[in-house]
Amino acid sequence: MSTVLITGGAGFIGVNASLHFVRQGWQVVIADNLSRRGTADNLAWLQAQESIVFERCDIRDDKAIADVVRKHQPDLLIHLAAQVAVTTSVVNPREDFEINALGTFNVLEAVRLNSPQSFVINASTNKVYGKLAHLGVVERNGRYEYADHPNGVAETEQLDFYSPYGCSKGVADQYTIDYARIYGLKTVTFRQSCIYGERQLGIEDQGWVAWFAIAATLGKQLTIYGDGKQIRDVLDVRDLVRAYEMAYNARDSISGTAYNIGGGPANTMSLLELLAHLEQVTGQPIPRVYAPPRPGDQPVFVCDVRSAEVALAWKPEIRVTEGVRHLIDWVRANPELFAWMK
Repeated sequence: MSTVLITGGAGFIGVNASLHFVRQGWQVVIADNLSRRGTADNLAWLQAQESIVFERCDIRDDKAIADVVRKHQPDLLIHLAAQVAVTTSVVNPREDFEINALGTFNVLEAVRLNSPQSFVINASTNKVYGKLAHLGVVERNGRYEYADHPNGVAETEQLDFYSPYGCSKGVADQYTIDYARIYGLKTVTFRQSCIYGERQLGIEDQGWVAWFAIAATLGKQLTIYGDGKQIRDVLDVRDLVRAYEMAYNARDSISGTAYNIGGGPANTMSLLELLAHLEQVTGQPIPRVYAPPRPGDQPVFVCDVRSAEVALAWKPEIRVTEGVRHLIDWVRANPELFAWMK
C-alpha cells in the first residue's frame, strides 16, 4: 500500500485530499497542529468515515516534522500547511515567514535527510507573480480582463513577490524547485489559484468564494474591497486533488518544475458576478458595502493552465457555476459549522 503524508491535512484542502487518496486505496497520514478554526472538526469528521493516521505536528519544529517523515517514509508528501492570508502576513510578517518559508524548508530537509525517495508536492500560490502591473488591464462587459493575454498568465511570467505572504510563499516555491536541482529530490510546486469547495470555512481575508457563499446563505453583510469588477479564475477542490494524484503519476517527468493549477480562462468570475450568481441561487439580495482595495490585490488574475494539461494530462472539469451551487448545498446542509458566525 502506498503512503501519502499531508501536512496541514486537517485543513480544507487537506481533508479533501485525504478523502480522495484513502478512497483510492492509499494509507493517509495527516500532520497538523490543529491551530486553525475548524481543523479539529475536520479531522473528527474525516476519522469518523475513514482510517486515517494523525500526527500532531507543527512544521516550524524541524525535529517534529523530521520524526514524522522518518517514521512513515511516504511515497508522496503533499505540503499544504501554511499561513494563508495576505492581510495576516502584513500584520504579523514574522509568523508568516516562520510558517511558510522556514516551515517549508523544514519539510524539504526532513525529506532530504530521512526519506529522499518521497515525491513532494508544494502548494504555492499565484501571489508569487505579484501585482502584474505591467500587463494591460481593460474593462469589458462590466469586468476587468487582460488586454492581450487570452490564455492567462503562464509559468514563464517573471516572479515578483509582493506582500510578506507573496515573499514567504515565493521562498517556499523556489526552495522546492531547487531541492530537485541541487539534491536530486523529486518535487513539484503548484501555483494554485482560488480554490473553493466543501469543508472550506471561508473568512473575509481568505477563501473568498466560500466566504461569499456562507455569508449569502446566512444573510451576512459583505464588504467588497475595490469596485467588485476584479476577476479571478477559480477551481473546485475536487479538481485540485485530482491534479495531485496525476502529478504523482507523472513524477519522474515533472520533477523540479512549477505549474499553474487553477480554473483557467473557462472558469473566471468577478466579485460582482459571483454575488449575482449567489443571489440567483439563494433567491435573496445580499447586503454589501464597499471599501478601498487591500494591499497586494490584483485587478485580474487568470492562470494559463495549458502546461499542466500537457504534463499531467489534467484540466478542470467542474464549471464554476456547478461548483458554487454544490458549495451552497453543503453550507445549507451543515449549519452547525457556522454557528460561530451568527
